[in-house]
Amino acid sequence: MRLILASSSPRRRRLLSQTGLDFDIIEPAIDESRREGEAPLDYARRLSREKAEAVAAALDASPALILSADTIVALATGADGIAEDGELLEKPRDAADAGRMLRALRARAHYVITAITLKRIGRPERVITRHACTTVTMRDYSDAEIAAYIDSGDPFDKAGAYAIQNEVFRPVARIDGSYSNVVGLPLGEVKAALRDIGYRPREGA
Repeated sequence: MRLILASSSPRRRRLLSQTGLDFDIIEPAIDESRREGEAPLDYARRLSREKAEAVAAALDASPALILSADTIVALATGADGIAEDGELLEKPRDAADAGRMLRALRARAHYVITAITLKRIGRPERVITRHACTTVTMRDYSDAEIAAYIDSGDPFDKAGAYAIQNEVFRPVARIDGSYSNVVGLPLGEVKAALRDIGYRPREGA
């Protein structure tokens, strides 16, 4: 069965490549606006489903399995450890917005949530949506380091305005949970979901 990654993110492409699976890429086109009153976890799960559905609508009826994902950064959590309220830090609009986010995250913990959806086209059709949550504590970086990082251009396509894997800025002091989730695709959850949906790699994978 053909596996399709519904993502424009080069980081997700690299992570999925680490599994050794053969996959194609189709970038979804959806409105990613958050609905009024929508809880962060609900928001991430909805977007992951809508990305999969958008790609499915563009395909013919041949069997395929679509993998999509959406990652959010949240400053607050509910009692169960999953963000329910508080500010979301999405992709920064500009340098000033990136600086605001990085200062808000400095020397404190926040939460990175990635929702994944697997949508199987063909019989039997099936959809699985799951999520991973990682607690991330940032180091006490300086204003000068923030400015240099923003000047590098790296923050602008990333939720929360940072990349954990950036080897120059190195913004993170420690994490509790999946590292690959913070990069953008929780590989443990992806592999488990692939097994549960009965995925069999196509020949040559």
